[in-house]
Amino acid sequence: MPGTPFGMVHLDVAPVTSGLAVGSLVAGVVSVLVGLLVVCIGAVAGRGGGVWAAAAFALLGLLTGAGAVVAGLLGMRQIRRPAAPPAVRFTGRGLAIAGVSCGGTGLLINLLGLVLGVLLSLA
Repeated sequence: MPGTPFGMVHLDVAPVTSGLAVGSLVAGVVSVLVGLLVVCIGAVAGRGGGVWAAAAFALLGLLTGAGAVVAGLLGMRQIRRPAAPPAVRFTGRGLAIAGVSCGGTGLLINLLGLVLGVLLSLA
């Protein structure tokens, strides 16, 4: 401060990767992998009890896909939010975008796998 023996120091805080963005990417990849499992179970075990197993895994894949999309959108909102200099700034926009896209793809694959299993069991 001018005119006083005291000074003011602003500590620079390094940017931190958003945990929501990382979690979104992990959940999105899990959703895609579970979706591929649903397609395999639905196609191979179309007759009999395989459809119930595909449906159970599809529910898991749908929940993780939806969670990935929501967490990715919240992560992008967290990253966009401006922060004053002493506050923590978040990075990881690319991770959040990848999480949203993987989550949406996982949702689509799970739905298609479930429909494939049901159609093969009816045929």
